[in-house]
Amino acid sequence: MTIEMGAPAVDELDDVVRVLRQWQHDAGPVQLHPGDLGWFWRFGPRRTAAATRTWRRAGEVLAVGLLDGADLLRLAFAPSAWRDERLARRVVEDASAPERGVLPEGPVSVEAPPGALVQELLSQDGWARGEPWTLLRRDLGAPVPDPGVRVEVIGPERAHEWAAVQRASFDRSTFSAERWHAMAAGAPFVDARCLLAHDERGEPVAAVTVWSAGEGRPGVIEPLGVHRAHRRHGHGRAVTLAAARALRQAGSSSVLVCCPSANVGAVATYRSAGLAPLPERRDLCRGVG
Repeated sequence: MTIEMGAPAVDELDDVVRVLRQWQHDAGPVQLHPGDLGWFWRFGPRRTAAATRTWRRAGEVLAVGLLDGADLLRLAFAPSAWRDERLARRVVEDASAPERGVLPEGPVSVEAPPGALVQELLSQDGWARGEPWTLLRRDLGAPVPDPGVRVEVIGPERAHEWAAVQRASFDRSTFSAERWHAMAAGAPFVDARCLLAHDERGEPVAAVTVWSAGEGRPGVIEPLGVHRAHRRHGHGRAVTLAAARALRQAGSSSVLVCCPSANVGAVATYRSAGLAPLPERRDLCRGVG
């Protein structure tokens, strides 16, 4: 049967989120998570729909892609379709041909789950391995230690406070309360939590959003930041523990996070909170370097 690639309409995004939830399993590879769409939703539903691609056969969604910026395609596959050759070749063809409306000309990258046939086909076509990323995971079957700081769940009335810490945690961040409200209106946010950690003086020092994929499935941290004026005091470890506790309370089986391997400070922070590194991942890149 023919495999069709397309961009969903805004009212079809809920179905995309639903299938992404179903594809998340601890026994499978880490791949595009509904929380990744949820974080992108800060730009609003229309931009989220425009940045999403689906590959369907007989109406069934077999792969989902998110254009996380103009030059990066992040992929997820149905567990039964990781090695589907016809699907993999169609995804590679679509990603490689700018006229098909997935990736543009020039330097671009594809993030695919380990073991997906897409990785092998892109390598055969001359795509090179990019910079390494570290994935870290903590099982949530056992209780998570108390973070030792006051942590609050932030709702709409205090979105501006969370946004302020987010902006102060990342260079060139333009995050705002308006973007928080757009994010919170998205389907993935139903099981998400925005947390704000405070120091002993009551100052907000770190912010994190956690995204659940449902009971018994892995959840993700995206993003986590420590206010630049409050670093090197253990707040990153504390808010990571708070994130893990929130996901465990929501029924998640594990907590996952991904960061550039070159960010050794972030990797060390996550490890100090009990997250163990998984094998490094590299994107497949065309025209880079």
